[in-house]
Formats: sequence, C-alpha cells, structure tokens
Amino acid sequence: MADEDFLAEQFRRYRPRLRAVAYRMLGSLSESDDALQEAWLRASAAASEDIRNYDAWLITIVARVCLNMLRARTQRKEDSLEIHIPDPVVCAEDETNPETLALTADSVGLAMMIVLDTLAPAERFAFVLHDMFAVPFEEIAELLEKTPAATRQLASRARRRVEGKAPVPDPDLAKQRAAVEAFFAAARNGDFQALVAVLHPDVVLRADGGLLRAGQTAKLTGAETVASQATLARSLQPFARPVLVNGAPGVFAIRDGKPISLMAFTVVDGKVASIEVILDPERLAVVAESLGLA
Repeated sequence: MADEDFLAEQFRRYRPRLRAVAYRMLGSLSESDDALQEAWLRASAAASEDIRNYDAWLITIVARVCLNMLRARTQRKEDSLEIHIPDPVVCAEDETNPETLALTADSVGLAMMIVLDTLAPAERFAFVLHDMFAVPFEEIAELLEKTPAATRQLASRARRRVEGKAPVPDPDLAKQRAAVEAFFAAARNGDFQALVAVLHPDVVLRADGGLLRAGQTAKLTGAETVASQATLARSLQPFARPVLVNGAPGVFAIRDGKPISLMAFTVVDGKVASIEVILDPERLAVVAESLGLA
C-alpha cells in the first residue's frame, strides 16, 4: 500500500481537476462531492507503490464512481416535462479560488451542462473524458468494457448532439458582458426592438420555477417571445449584481437580504443565445452562501 499521507497529499493536489471531472459528469455540486468522497475511499483501499501517474489514476477512479451514479440515476429517472437546470458554479468576477476556476474552465456553461444531461451515461462518460480531459479512448473503453471503436462512436454521437444544441460562447468576456448590459438597458427602457436586436433569433430562455407559477419550469424560444418576458429582467435590475456563472456573465439579485434570482447568459457573436434563470429559493440560498451573502 502507498503511504496514506502521501496519497492524501496527491488527492488534495489534484482535487480541483477531479471535482471538475465529477461536475461535468453529474451536473450536481453535492453529488460531485459525494463522488469524490467515494473515490477517496476506493483510492485509499487500492493504492500501491506501483502507481506512476496519480492524476490519471485518480481520474479513472472518480470516473468509475460517476458512471455508476449516472447509471443509477437513469434507472430511477421518471419521464418528466420539467426542465432541469444543473447546479451553477457562481463566483465574483475577480475569483481566484483554484477549485472554482477549474469548475468554470473551458466555457462549460449552463447551456452546455443542460445538453450533457440529455446524453446517455456511456455517451456522457466517453465525451467528457475524451473531449474535455483528453483521456485516451483505449482507457475509456476499458472502463466501459467496450472496444475502442465502439467508444469512439459513443463520443462522436455525443459530440454531434452537443455541437448541434449547445451554443459556444464568444471568447471575449468583456464583449459577453457588453451584450448582457445592452439586454438590461433595453429591458429597463422598455425598448422592445432593442431587446430583439440584442437577442439571437433562436435564443432559448429556461427558468426552473418561475415564469409560470411557483414550482413550475418554463422554456421560451425565439427573440420576440423572450423579449416579451423582459418584465422579469426589468423588475430585478435594481437588486442585481454582476457575477460569473460557469465562467460566463450573469446577475444575482438579492433584495432585503433575500436572494430572488440568478440569471446566466450565453453570448454568441455579440447576441444573447441562451438565458438560464434560477428562482428556486433553496438553490438561490446555496448560491448566496457561496458568494458570502448568506
């Protein structure tokens, strides 16, 4: 067995990357932490002096745990018309925490996470490990108990679905923020045409409990349809503060010490291509705590 203190040091060293793997696999911060706890138990029981690459070895263990969790989730999942927005990673715009930065790296925004949630477990597993963390197909195939060729097909199928449905944000964060500010300015002024102009023609707005009645979800598509709901943005603006949500511009609204909304934006070619809105009080409380506002 490897020295446990040395192993614990390696686990702490690679923890930001390991949590990033788990988050992209599961889309849940609490489940990601559960996966890391289980991975540590497995690692401490299996470690040996023969390990040469602890980063790759630990990623393999975390990935196995996440695959089991994804499969269990699929087995108990019931058909639902509700829209699930994965847990957001919210931070201040000057965030320096390495674990948070690892979670938000590579522009894995909420729109992308929503698409990842639609993939079958094996597809998500192959795509995340290969395309996001450069794990060779031969190693992924061994974990899935499939051939490398079959594993490549899984990742390719997942990649086509992601590329077709998940907008890729502009690389310039300042330009993204400018589009978001233009959206709020148009909403504040009640300028419908300016709102339509800053929205992508195929913009999608998703809300987790809110545009209909409390506890319901909503999905709106199209610039004019989304612009017609700008009352929400106008009413929240006096209480909103800029934040980063999964590395992209967002606003967190808090009134009289009570969090009331989180809005995340994906900006493509200078236009808002997707808006994710979280209104659930319990989830907002978690965000407020992460920002030190609870």
